[in-house]
Amino acid sequence: MTRHFIPGDPPVEVILRRSNRARRISLRVSSLDGRVTLTCPPGVAEAEALAFAREKADWLRGHLARRPDEVQIAPGCMLPFRGRMIRVQPGQGRGVQIIGDAAHVPGPPERVAARLQGFLKEAARDRLAEASDRHAAALGRNYSRLTLRDTRSRWGSCSSQGGLMYSWRLIMAPDDVLDYVAAHEVAHLAEMNHSSRFWSHVERLYGDHRAARGWLRKSGPELHRYRF
Repeated sequence: MTRHFIPGDPPVEVILRRSNRARRISLRVSSLDGRVTLTCPPGVAEAEALAFAREKADWLRGHLARRPDEVQIAPGCMLPFRGRMIRVQPGQGRGVQIIGDAAHVPGPPERVAARLQGFLKEAARDRLAEASDRHAAALGRNYSRLTLRDTRSRWGSCSSQGGLMYSWRLIMAPDDVLDYVAAHEVAHLAEMNHSSRFWSHVERLYGDHRAARGWLRKSGPELHRYRF
């Protein structure tokens, strides 16, 4: 993959990627971070692919302009925590405290983002471990480990060895959405597919999952706006 810039106001950064499976030149704008990927078949010249991207420059800028602005975490900003918006503000003591609608973060301003991220990851691990343990017990299956990542393409996964992986950003989503993702991944301990039997397990563990899935599709990408 190589990086290029389409000139203009503003310039647009494009990642050029070749794929053996591609049959034509295509452009994709990530809904998570706005990354623009230009994919082309192996036999297409780089100049031809970039010319295609330049022809679409106005479309790209319009698409990017409609994306929600990124939020750099700092004192005074707002961010979601367990489905509600809270304000980041200076705090006292040794740890982050959620009091009412505010996150009180001690320490110098330049350390606020890192300290708050650490707090969110710890809170995510606690809640996802509790949900995974509860659903695994109900299913009658055990998982081997639980890890957290900051994934771009999925909210969770289950390996063939029984390892569960989740995005720590789920702690910013409503509690029922986090619980649904845990139920979804734990159900894979019984069915490593998305068959009707798999969805029967999800429904038995969680219930009607349509609202939670809809929230993830509609609002989930916005959780990646917040930069730590």
